[in-house]
Amino acid sequence: MWLWMAFWGACTLLACDAQQQTDETPPSLQEESLPLFVDVTEEAGLRWRHRSGSLEKNHILAAKGGGTAFLDYDGDGYLDIYLVNGATSTEPEKVLHNVLYRNEGDGHFADVTKIAGVDGAGWGMGCVAADYDNDGDTDLYITNYGPNQLYRNEGDGRFADVTKIAGLGDSSWSTGAAFGDYDLDGDLDLYVANYLDFDPESPQPEQAFCQWKSLDVFCGPRSLHGAADRLYRNEGNGRFVDVTKKTGLQDNHKYYGFQVLFSDYDLDGWPDLFVANDSTPNLLYHNEGNGTFREIGIEAGVAYSAQGKGQAGMGAAFGDYDGDGFPDLFVTHFASDYNTLYHNEAGHFFLDTTLKVRLGDKSRPYVSWGTCFLDYDLDADLDLFVANGHVYPRIDQLQLGEETYRQPNQLFKNQGNGIFVEVRGVAALQDRRVSRGSSCGDYDNDGDLDLLVLNLDDYPTLMRNDHPSGHWLLLRLSGRQSNRDGIGARVAVYSEKRRQVREVAAGSSFLGTQDPRLHFGLGSQSWVDSLEVRWPSGAIDRLYDLEADRLIVLEEGGKILNL
Repeated sequence: MWLWMAFWGACTLLACDAQQQTDETPPSLQEESLPLFVDVTEEAGLRWRHRSGSLEKNHILAAKGGGTAFLDYDGDGYLDIYLVNGATSTEPEKVLHNVLYRNEGDGHFADVTKIAGVDGAGWGMGCVAADYDNDGDTDLYITNYGPNQLYRNEGDGRFADVTKIAGLGDSSWSTGAAFGDYDLDGDLDLYVANYLDFDPESPQPEQAFCQWKSLDVFCGPRSLHGAADRLYRNEGNGRFVDVTKKTGLQDNHKYYGFQVLFSDYDLDGWPDLFVANDSTPNLLYHNEGNGTFREIGIEAGVAYSAQGKGQAGMGAAFGDYDGDGFPDLFVTHFASDYNTLYHNEAGHFFLDTTLKVRLGDKSRPYVSWGTCFLDYDLDADLDLFVANGHVYPRIDQLQLGEETYRQPNQLFKNQGNGIFVEVRGVAALQDRRVSRGSSCGDYDNDGDLDLLVLNLDDYPTLMRNDHPSGHWLLLRLSGRQSNRDGIGARVAVYSEKRRQVREVAAGSSFLGTQDPRLHFGLGSQSWVDSLEVRWPSGAIDRLYDLEADRLIVLEEGGKILNL
């Protein structure tokens, strides 16, 4: 039944979109009428530089990676920054490292990597931050080309590498990772996406290069063998067990996995799994509630585009953009294609509504990676950010207009009527880089969401959100029966008969982690009528008559901890 409905919906949508493509495209919004993002990278002290292989990008490994995280590792209430480095094949004696920046609370960040002991090792890809051991501080998991790493936060500003003890040193080429409590036992389990079975010394056994638009370029994933993903169950004693086969998650096709998301898309109380795959069908695993999952990507409508086409599947984010209470899904892709917005049809299946909401043509010149839903202008509607950057440096020789190696990032305003409009003219967004991972978060605690972007072979970009107009609320959860971070909890905020729903997650965008706090723009409303939290444990907490423009730290059971 679901398969038929998804097929009917896709066909219907195609007909609608064919008509809509003849409609006048809405004008882009200009900087003068909207809040600005200002590049504060230099003044914030972010002087670390990313590197990934040779600048010529002679093989596929050199073009990937670049994870970012907003996290509060020292528990001082300010978001710190973690950035993942690659490696260099031209200077093998030069050891590169990841970087941890501590937020000083005054707009400046200090490099504390060595003190904290989180340099990383090998060719880094991504990172995910969460309190896996429920001890009250944030830990770090790093994915690599080579053995992954788990850093346990010791609570004194330092981390310990507990990878071997935990059993999480997968030596595959790992990419995206996400923490979630799939079995609802109160601790966080870990899903790790793996990309390719790859040897940089012999990247293409049969041929050195492939042809792309008349250029000799490194071969894409379809010329190589994929690698199977893994799910690890948290045993609650510092150790994890590989339960991939036991839970029905074995990836027999060995698709090219990039980003993974936990989300209870059908609101049945059990966290499901979405995996964005490069050049192969995406996967949606429905949590059956009995310790197993069932793969339903095709019947749920998220495996392909509305045209039945497999896409590049790089970055991904869940968010309720239309306010109906169900999380919708956005996935980023390669150039000459569109980034896909899947509308959640009340938890039954998804429809590709990309062209309907006017997002299709805007992404076609770009190769897109990191992404997030965010209410950047505090008007109570979720907007979209997308980080862009090509993979082939030689593309500039072809003079293809907007399709260049260095590309601008994009911000799309949700107009509240089912249409997104691109925001143009903001210098920090239009600066052309080769962007990869990105994170959204309020690093300066002023109530609006800022943007962090990792740029391949370059310095990162920290964009401060300035001059927003509207009220806001930030919420951080602390579980007791549920996992300490409240990951998987759903929060509904009601203000002036309007409902906004968010879900706490760890692992999203492209190889990264967002602000662990939930952010709600409230527009002109300076008061929240009510707030409801549905915890992973099944417990429900409700608060009433809350003053806006503040952070609330809420413990499971309804106690506000920061009064």
